[in-house]
Amino acid sequence: MRLNVAIFLFNEVEVLDFAGPFEVFAVTDDLAEHTLFNTYTVAELPGTVRARNGLRVVPDHAFESAPKPDILVIPGGFGTRPLLNRPVVLEWLRQQSRQAQYTVSVCTGALLLAKAGLLDGLQITTHHLRLDLLRELAPAATVHADRRFLDNGNILTSAGISAGIDVSLHLVARLYGKETAEKTATHMEYCWSNDGGVKTTLTP
Repeated sequence: MRLNVAIFLFNEVEVLDFAGPFEVFAVTDDLAEHTLFNTYTVAELPGTVRARNGLRVVPDHAFESAPKPDILVIPGGFGTRPLLNRPVVLEWLRQQSRQAQYTVSVCTGALLLAKAGLLDGLQITTHHLRLDLLRELAPAATVHADRRFLDNGNILTSAGISAGIDVSLHLVARLYGKETAEKTATHMEYCWSNDGGVKTTLTP
């Protein structure tokens, strides 16, 4: 049975934060003859979302019509900041995360999970410029600066932008084996290190 992969979109979402995971899950499904993942996008309301730098995207679903997710992907971007003060979005995240088998944040998407109270007691990360803010929003979690992603079982967080590809490939490997993830990475011509998320160099 195909797993539902819901990717949350909002105004000023970082493009690669959502497009990277979308590509990983969609390509994996395509290479497996459409038997593994049903990937779709979700926004709070119907209509066009304006991503960073002007890219316009029409999400597949609004909150009310979105199918139940098995995997919930929360990207980041400047648009996360106003959402920290939107109770309807935070409550939706709580509800969807409880239903999903896996919740994955990319970049500052972790700030939303922190504000929703979903990261307490976990090992987490985010974009290197927002590590202090993540510590402030999730004081009961341990924030790491030296990881591209961290896997807590059902909740995974990743660092900035391109790290969303790494955490998505990692989850594909968890679910369907390393060979499946490597096949996807090769098709994408992406140099996947499969190193468990350790940064080779620390970002200043």
